[in-house]
Amino acid sequence: MLFVVVLASCGGQPQSKFKTYAGPPVTQVQINKGQRVMMLFSGNQVLKTYRINLGNNPVGDKMFEGDGKTPEGVYFIDRFNPNSQYYLSVGISYPDPQDVAQAEAYGRRPGGDIFIHGQGAEGRAANRPDWTAGCIAITDSEIEDVYSMLRPGVPIIIRP
Repeated sequence: MLFVVVLASCGGQPQSKFKTYAGPPVTQVQINKGQRVMMLFSGNQVLKTYRINLGNNPVGDKMFEGDGKTPEGVYFIDRFNPNSQYYLSVGISYPDPQDVAQAEAYGRRPGGDIFIHGQGAEGRAANRPDWTAGCIAITDSEIEDVYSMLRPGVPIIIRP
C-alpha cells in the first residue's frame, strides 16, 4: 500500500504557475536600474528583493518606442497577463501623458506594453543581461511570486 502512495505522488499533476500569497500587502515596488534590483515593500519593510534584467539599451529614461530603454519615473501596476510569452507578466502604466508628450517632441510614439515578466523561452535563449525591449525581467520562478503578491494600483518607482 505504501508503494502505491509513493508512486502516485511521483506522477501527480504538474504544479500550477499560479501561487497564492497570504503575507503583508505590497504597497510599493522600487526598481534601481543601475543596481539591477527590484524591491517589493509593505510600508517601510522590504518583503522581497530580486535581481533584474532591463531593456537592451538600459542607461537613461525611455524616450520613444524602439529605443530599448526601460522607463524611469512613477507608474502603477495596471494589468496582469497569465498567458504571456514570457511565462507570466505584470503590466506597468507606461506611458503617462508626460511620456507621450516627450515622444511626440521627437516625432515618435512612446511605445507601451512595459511589463515585469519572466524569461519564457526567448529570455532563456538570450542568456545575457539586459535583453528585453524595455521591460523588467526576472526568472520564471520569481515572477510566480511577484504575480501573486502584486495588485492593481500599487505604485512602482523606477530610478536610474
